[in-house]
Amino acid sequence: MSKPDSGSFFGHPAGLQTLFVTEMWERMSYYGMRMLLVLFMTATLQEGGLGLTVASAAAIYGLYTGSVYFMGLPGGWIADRLIGGQKAVWYGAIIIMIGHIILAIPNDTTFFIGLIVVILGTGLLKPNIGAMVGQLYSDEDVRRDSGYAIYYMGINLGSVIGYAVCGYLMENVGWHWAFGAAAIGMALGLIQYKITTPKLNGIGEKPVYPLSVKAQKTSWTVIGVVLAVIALVTVAVFQGMLTIKPVTVAQYVAVAFSLIFVIYYAVIYFGSSITPNEKKKLWALLLICIASACFWSGFEQAGSSLNLFARDYTDRIVGSFEIPTGWFQMTNSFFIVLLSPFFAALWINLGKRMVSPSYGIKCAFGLIIMASGFIVMFFAAQYAASGMKVAPYWLVATYFLHTVGELCLSPVALSAVSKLSPKRFAGQMMGVFVLTYSIGNIISGLLAGNYDPNNVAQIPSLYIQVSLFSIGIGIIILLVGFKSRFWENLPDDSEASTTNTNGSTATTNA
Repeated sequence: MSKPDSGSFFGHPAGLQTLFVTEMWERMSYYGMRMLLVLFMTATLQEGGLGLTVASAAAIYGLYTGSVYFMGLPGGWIADRLIGGQKAVWYGAIIIMIGHIILAIPNDTTFFIGLIVVILGTGLLKPNIGAMVGQLYSDEDVRRDSGYAIYYMGINLGSVIGYAVCGYLMENVGWHWAFGAAAIGMALGLIQYKITTPKLNGIGEKPVYPLSVKAQKTSWTVIGVVLAVIALVTVAVFQGMLTIKPVTVAQYVAVAFSLIFVIYYAVIYFGSSITPNEKKKLWALLLICIASACFWSGFEQAGSSLNLFARDYTDRIVGSFEIPTGWFQMTNSFFIVLLSPFFAALWINLGKRMVSPSYGIKCAFGLIIMASGFIVMFFAAQYAASGMKVAPYWLVATYFLHTVGELCLSPVALSAVSKLSPKRFAGQMMGVFVLTYSIGNIISGLLAGNYDPNNVAQIPSLYIQVSLFSIGIGIIILLVGFKSRFWENLPDDSEASTTNTNGSTATTNA
């Protein structure tokens, strides 16, 4: 066990403070701006918005959030092979700040450029700052899990600040002041990161698996070409030479991401020399990937259809104070902080009693619990359809159920990827799993496009359809999960074998 460093952060390596605060401000900027997106794009021109339809705005929202996760794949590769984690976080944060500054400019054209810039910066920063947290600890250091718990608190603290600040500015000062606040938040993160970088003690200073000089030149050339193509397409759209329909693009991108997932998964399953037991574990992991994609397609309604419901059909007046629309999304972070210790203790106590549900069963329950939140919204939408504005507790109850579902599924799914993946493909399988976030987010945007604020009568059917579909998938995964639990616990064929006295072999854990 490593001893606490001098000048440590809550008994952890001092570098954790650097990463904690940087991530806190980055999440402040991300969630604060994410909360604004659909509201700004659907607000009328007279209200200072873009005046887009809900279908277009929701599709753009889904493309944005899905692309943020997808770009983490090349972002992680660039850090590992070209520049190292420290520079990836530094340059990523600068690019994010520039993107938010562009968003703060009151110009319709620059808005979409700002979104693209933020996507590129987040893809560079997000995967690498999380990886550097793990690098602060040796393999034997028992502080690793609690270190990630502290780091996760920074994420939630940042999201609360983002929702609170940007939500208030949006309602009381103006849209672009709220976007500007996100830029200031990222700037504060940059300043403290630069000042406290020495606390990292060289962690992430150099690429883990550097390429040869020739390969580096080739890689930078390819990256430059890709960025040039993105720039040319953007210019062509703004010059009217190319017409893009957000809903159509979102549909094609969802199909493309799904095909990438299926092809990559199939290549690992059929095209590599993995053992029969590893193949069975991959089948169990596939269930979890499906549950993850379905879960996020419902959960991410928070920034789209649920956000619009809070604006249009929720009575937000408490006494003489009007609750800003975006503040409802803070409840997820509050519930995460309150419930995380409970769920951590729950899994431990179940394990002590020899009752340990499989990964698939836990994820199925998470999906079903999340879906039950939309049953709550079904009844809330029915009240709204009758001409009444509904009380805030409907949304609060929905976010509570979504948070419970998240705690059942999200950390369990990440753990499942690390355990069920073939060891030599562990990193690649985590990248493939991240694709389920992208797929889920884009599908979420497409689903939210069916929300019509001018036709409240159809909103209940939207929520009940999302609920029934998710519950149906959850039940299927639950039933199959009872069989897959035996696959999850199969030993690896590569594990050490010992020979019995009678000459037979018995497999033991290595």
